[in-house]
Amino acid sequence: MIPKQMNEFLRDALPERVWRNRLERQGPLAFMEFRPLDVDRLQRLGIVVDRLGPYMVVCMWDEESPYEIGGYLVVDNLSMGRPSMGGIRMLPDVSPSTIFNLARGMTLKNAAADLPYGGGKSGIVASTDLPAEERGAVIRGFARLIGRYRDIYLPGPDVGTNDDDMKRIAIENGLESALSKTVDMGGNRIDQLGAAAQGVFVAINTLLEEIERLKALPQFADLRPPGEEGLSVLIQGFGAVGAHAAKLLDEADYPARIVGVSDVSGYLYDEAGLPVSQLLEIQEREGLVAHPYYKAKLDGERFAPTKYANDCNDLLRESAYCLVPAAPIANYLDVDAASNPSMTVERMGKWTLIVEGANTYSPDPIRRACRSRMERAVYWQKGVLIATDFLVNSGGVIYAAQEQLIPAPDHLQIPAEFLGQREAVDGWLARHKEEFAALAEQRRIAGEKMLKHVIRVNMQELIDLLVADADMLPCEAAERIAVDRIASSESDRTVADVMASIATILETQTVREAAELLIADKGDLLGVVSESGELLGVVTDWDITDATATACGDDVPVGQIMSRDVVAAGPTESILEVVRKLEHYEISAMPVVTEDGVIGSISSDILAQRTLYRLLQAQGS
Repeated sequence: MIPKQMNEFLRDALPERVWRNRLERQGPLAFMEFRPLDVDRLQRLGIVVDRLGPYMVVCMWDEESPYEIGGYLVVDNLSMGRPSMGGIRMLPDVSPSTIFNLARGMTLKNAAADLPYGGGKSGIVASTDLPAEERGAVIRGFARLIGRYRDIYLPGPDVGTNDDDMKRIAIENGLESALSKTVDMGGNRIDQLGAAAQGVFVAINTLLEEIERLKALPQFADLRPPGEEGLSVLIQGFGAVGAHAAKLLDEADYPARIVGVSDVSGYLYDEAGLPVSQLLEIQEREGLVAHPYYKAKLDGERFAPTKYANDCNDLLRESAYCLVPAAPIANYLDVDAASNPSMTVERMGKWTLIVEGANTYSPDPIRRACRSRMERAVYWQKGVLIATDFLVNSGGVIYAAQEQLIPAPDHLQIPAEFLGQREAVDGWLARHKEEFAALAEQRRIAGEKMLKHVIRVNMQELIDLLVADADMLPCEAAERIAVDRIASSESDRTVADVMASIATILETQTVREAAELLIADKGDLLGVVSESGELLGVVTDWDITDATATACGDDVPVGQIMSRDVVAAGPTESILEVVRKLEHYEISAMPVVTEDGVIGSISSDILAQRTLYRLLQAQGS
C-alpha cells in the first residue's frame, strides 16, 4: 500500500485526471512517470525543469504489500552515459523535490569525476527505525520497484540506507543492479573505506600546493600557507565522512591538527589539537563524540584547555585554517539569519579554506541565490576559498563506479534461479568467496587511483578558473567544470545513442490504421514502407489532421497522404547536426535510416528528453 505521507502529498499536488492518465501498473506495482515536457506537473511536485533535466521523475509504490512501500526516483541527466548513479535516501519526509536536488548534485558530481554515467537519486518514504523484518521487506519491495528502471538507474547507499541494503537489492535484481555492495559480492563498500573522506583529504592536499596562486586576486593578496604549527582543521559533523577525514589528516605526513569537531550532541574545540584516536574510539562505541567525550574527559575539569558546548552550530564561530562541512546540512552558512543557517557570515570564525565534504548543492533558484549571496560575502569580501561539494566529495561514487567499470565475469553473476532467495545466494557467494575478495581488492585499488587523479585535477581547474576571472564565484567555477564535461560528452554522442524506435506501416494500409498506430506507439511519426521494407515516406499526426480537415476518408490508403520528400538522419550523425537539420527544414521529427532501411526516429521531443540540445545550440550559435 502507498505510504500515507506519500499519498497525501501526491493527492494534494496532482489532480485526479493526472492519476487516471499517468498511472501504470505491473501487477501490484504502480508507477507514475513524468518527463521534461511535463513542466506544469513537475512544478506541482516542486521540480523546475531546466537545460540539464530532469530526464525522468517517477512516483511508485506497491499496492498490495502489507507494509507501506513506496517512494520516488529521479533520473536527472544521462549525457555522460547510461545508467545514472546515485544513492537511495530513506526518510519519512522525503519528497520529489528533495530527490531532484540530490539527483542534480549527482549529475554534476559524476561529470566532475569524469565518470561515464549520468546522475540520479531515489528516495524511500519510510522511517529509518523500522523493525528488522519490516525494514528488510521495504528494501526488497523498493528493489522490485526500481528494477523496472535498471537500464537508466543504479542505486547506492545514502542517508538511511547502507551497504547491506545494496546487497538485498542485488539479491532481488542481480549482482550488477546495485553499487557499494558488501565485500562478499566484490563491492567497494564506500562508507567502510571512507571514500568520500579520501576525496576531502586529496582536495585539501592539492589546495595547499596550489593556493598561493590565488594571490593574483585582490582578496587573497595577504594569503599565507599554514605556518610551522601546521594545518588546523574544523570538522562540522563527525559522522562517516568527518571521522574518516579526521583520521586521514591526523595520519598525514605534514603537521595537521583537528582543533574542532561537532555532532548533534555539541562541539569540542582545542587550539592545540584534539586527540583524534580517542575521538574515533568514542564515536565507534557511542555513535556520538562531543558530549560523550565531555562526560568522560572534561566533566568537573574547571581549567581544561578543551572547550565543550552543547550547541553544535557554535563550532562555526571558532577559527582554523580549514573548515570541512561534513554534516548533512546544506545551508551551513548564509548572510541572512532568516534562512536558518548553521551560522551567519558575520559571526563565522576566521578561515582560509572551506572544503565541503557534505552535499550542499541545489538547483533550486532560491537556494542558488542564497549560495551566491553567501559566496560573495565569504569569498570576495573575507578571502576564503570554497571548494564546492561535488568537486570534492565524489570519492564515494568513484569507488562505487568501479563495480561497473570492472564488471564481474559471467560465472560470478548470481544464477537466475537464486534471485530473491537470500539463503541460496549467501551459500553461492560463500562458494566463490576468494574470487569475490580478489575482485573487491581490484576495484578498491582502481578506485583509489582514480580518486586521487580526479580530485587533484578538479582542484587545479578550480584555481585556474578563479585566477583567470576575478568576477567568478567558486560555485560558478565548479558548475563550469562539470557542465563543460557534460557538454563535451554530449557533443560526442550520435543519433544512435538517443534515437527512439519507430513504427512502420505499409503504403496500402489505411489512414485509420495509421492513426491507431500513432496513438498506440505514442511516437512522433510513422515510416511508410513498401512490401520489401524500403522507406517511401512518413506520416505524422499533422498529416492525419490535415487529411481529416479536407474530408479525406479514413479508409484511404496512407500512401495518398504521406510526405514523400523525406528528410532523414543517419545513425552516426552528431546531436548538433540533427538539431541544425530540424531547424533548417522547420520540422519536428525525422526517421533514422541506413542502407538496410528505417531503424528509428529522432525528434525535438526526444532531444529535449535525452540530450542537452539547448546547451549545444548555445555553443554552436
